[in-house]
Amino acid sequence: MIRVLVVDDSLFIRTLVKDMLKDDPGIEVVGTAVNGINALEKIRELAPDVVTLDIEMPRMNGLEVLGALREMRRRPKVIMLSTLTSRNADMTHQALRLGADDFMLKPRDINQVRGVERELVEKIKSLVAVPVFSGPARVSETDAEAVLLIGSSAGGPHMLDQVLSGLRAEIPAAVIVTQHMPEGFTAPLAERLNRVSPLSVKETVNGETLKNGTAVISKAGYHTIVTSLLGRGGKNHGRIVHSRAAPVHAVRPAVDKTFVSAANVFGPCIVSVLLSGMGHDGGEGMLAIKKAGGATMVCAEEDCLVYGMARSALARDCVDAVVPLKDLAREITKRLQEVV
Repeated sequence: MIRVLVVDDSLFIRTLVKDMLKDDPGIEVVGTAVNGINALEKIRELAPDVVTLDIEMPRMNGLEVLGALREMRRRPKVIMLSTLTSRNADMTHQALRLGADDFMLKPRDINQVRGVERELVEKIKSLVAVPVFSGPARVSETDAEAVLLIGSSAGGPHMLDQVLSGLRAEIPAAVIVTQHMPEGFTAPLAERLNRVSPLSVKETVNGETLKNGTAVISKAGYHTIVTSLLGRGGKNHGRIVHSRAAPVHAVRPAVDKTFVSAANVFGPCIVSVLLSGMGHDGGEGMLAIKKAGGATMVCAEEDCLVYGMARSALARDCVDAVVPLKDLAREITKRLQEVV
């Protein structure tokens, strides 16, 4: 049983989070707290496994709580609950630097609860199940001649934990993850994934060269475009270019933009994956990769919160394999060995 403490100065949010967790047989909400001081008292008293922590609270905010937790011998896992503002995006980034394990956006209204409920439950279980990477130093980076592309949206972040933590540091490819998120929140996502994956993970930088053994998260607010770069010995590599072109499928970054541009550069040396997500983004891009000779797969529907993106690719008859989430990292590794 996973013991959870809910910390928020809003009675509505405390009640909402408790209700979202109460029906899961593997989770017990052992208490609530209304501010940081109250939270530290309850953490010492109740010894929870996981704390959901508000950022902005009176008397002691979430960042100050994280600072105090660093002094504790037994520290619970922490999920920051953030509202959709630029200030909170910056504070979320600071929270991850201070040791928070994950973050998620609070629902803005009762209509968003269904999707957030599953995301929160899966994040809590992932935190207890997925260890922080503490292995040997990551391998030296060389220019990429193959690329792994991952697209996801609603329900995707916790799936990225499992996929990226299951890959080997020495995979012979660069990784580009395009996850639909609000501006300001992809840097914290990259920072958190960097702690659970043997790969080096960071947010995309305009003009950077793709490297083997590294993963980049498409920066929110920009399309991630892959362009050709002539490397050593005349070999074709890849470079990231940020684009502020109009949103596609009402999102920026769009998976289609990344997939289609990469297909033009890497051709058959691509493995592509679509995870959970609503809408049609990714279907056109996966078709382009299939036509270029690359490998294509989607996660099984039962593992996805929303199946719109994967279904869009399946409708185009361009998917090589439908793979359960637990097997994705192994299948990706196998396909990468085939394309390089």
